[in-house]
Amino acid sequence: MKINAFADVSLRALMVLAAVPDGTLLTTQSIADSVGTPYNHVSKAMAKLRSMGLIEVVRGRSGGSRLSHAGRIATVGQILRQLDSRTDPADCVSPAGNCPLINECRLRGALARAREAFYAELDSVVIGDLPQARQMAPVFQMIGLRAGL
Repeated sequence: MKINAFADVSLRALMVLAAVPDGTLLTTQSIADSVGTPYNHVSKAMAKLRSMGLIEVVRGRSGGSRLSHAGRIATVGQILRQLDSRTDPADCVSPAGNCPLINECRLRGALARAREAFYAELDSVVIGDLPQARQMAPVFQMIGLRAGL
């Protein structure tokens, strides 16, 4: 199963924030640079993550974002469920109207169960456990942080 681009950017931003020491603030620009994604996309993701309570934002000249406690212990499955904006896993509604097979369709239910099984598998993956020092060293270098900071 493929996740949407917004969820992908959001998860990558959370991984970067999880990799820095507790309390370290990162700007949205530095996160965008570290995940190789345009600032506008990351900015929208950060706003959503803040509204979900997964990050904390400090305003001002020395401000930035950091992972909240809730963000550190959240699971990928929980986050993806909240970020999944699709209402129908089978795209049974088209510009021309509903699919003529929609009544009593068993495919939609099967696809919904498969999507939930996908998320359930990711319920054991905790955001705070994802980043590894070796993986993050090049990212830290890219945004001007010392590894192990």
